[in-house]
Amino acid sequence: MGASSYINEIWRKKQSDIMSFLLQIRAWEYRHFPSVSRLIKPSRPEKAKRLGYKSKQGYVIYRVRIRRGSRKKSVPKGITSGKPKRHGVNQMKFNRNKQSVAEEKVGKIC
Repeated sequence: MGASSYINEIWRKKQSDIMSFLLQIRAWEYRHFPSVSRLIKPSRPEKAKRLGYKSKQGYVIYRVRIRRGSRKKSVPKGITSGKPKRHGVNQMKFNRNKQSVAEEKVGKIC
């Protein structure tokens, strides 16, 4: 077995001591980075390789922090007018996926 298969095995067992500690450290570290930061190399090289990443000129990797969860409709005092179907305020779903939002944020910066 090659090195990538051992790494995949570790990533599959996320509740092991090694992985839980590594994920905690990474989460702490990522919180202290700016919301859009360029990386020199992928944090998971074996996964990036499977997804088509090649370590050569022209491939760029960014880590982007985006909002999670549902959105809130911006209406004054939560008062929406119109039919009851349109009265939702709190659980509005964002129409675009997270990847497109992240790519837009990167495009604004560079």
